[in-house]
Amino acid sequence: MRILLIEDDSAIAGDLSTFLSGKGYTVAHAANMQTAKDLLPTTNWGAVLLDWSLPDGEGIDLLPIIRKQADQASIIMMTSKGQIADRIKGLDAGADDYMVKPCDPNELLARLRAIERRRSGAASAILDCGALQIDLGRNTVTANGVPANLTGKEWAILRVLASRPDRLHSKEVLTSAIYTFDDDIGSNTLEVFISHLRRKLGRDTIQTYRGQGYRLSGYIG
Repeated sequence: MRILLIEDDSAIAGDLSTFLSGKGYTVAHAANMQTAKDLLPTTNWGAVLLDWSLPDGEGIDLLPIIRKQADQASIIMMTSKGQIADRIKGLDAGADDYMVKPCDPNELLARLRAIERRRSGAASAILDCGALQIDLGRNTVTANGVPANLTGKEWAILRVLASRPDRLHSKEVLTSAIYTFDDDIGSNTLEVFISHLRRKLGRDTIQTYRGQGYRLSGYIG
């Protein structure tokens, strides 16, 4: 899932970006409202993490713009404004969720997982795909009972595949899930990561539908 983090504190933004990237998410950072406005129409965001107080305005004023330009994104406001009246104002203005700083990164992670479960219709974060057992809550996967050690980008791909295991996922969707705007993307880079996943999880765990995309094998719905 691609996340737009709108946060002017560089230390907070850096720590959150590193943490979420390590959990298989792709994070782009905007330090002010104008940068956020420039980034919003560029891709399909899964979630927007929005600070209230920004150098060039109030994040709450971005909510209608986000709703218009990234209507599929779930918006979590993360702010030091912790009064009940502030929470009500933020939620009434269009936010889906509200966290008071300092935010525990593991709680944020749990809320992002809940967003993914709601979208996929899954009741649990644990997915059974035959020889694979994928736990999106703990970021663990076992292949025939043996734990597999995945890199951040490998997890990002597996997370997309596992979020809707009954569907085909196009090359474009999977590629956009693992790269930020500053990355240099090679023409066959996705195939390299898919190859690495098959080596770690089993050659038949990911099916290729030539010209259409990829899907997990053995999903038990």
